[in-house]
Amino acid sequence: MSPAQRHAGEDREILAKRHELYTEARAANPRRWARHTRDWKPIEVVTLNPERDSIVNTAVEEGKRKQKAA
Repeated sequence: MSPAQRHAGEDREILAKRHELYTEARAANPRRWARHTRDWKPIEVVTLNPERDSIVNTAVEEGKRKQKAA
């Protein structure tokens, strides 16, 4: 998925469709799959500077607060 798709909020729908497609493919031909499919859950926080833990932790906490409020 492109950064533009993520920025536009299209990532969740794309990931859900990919999950559905892989689930159907696995059901259609289970011998082709040795294990489970990928984890298609969206990644909440993406950062270019992972060493900045405090920024990431703050963003995660704010996201959790927004989810609880909704």
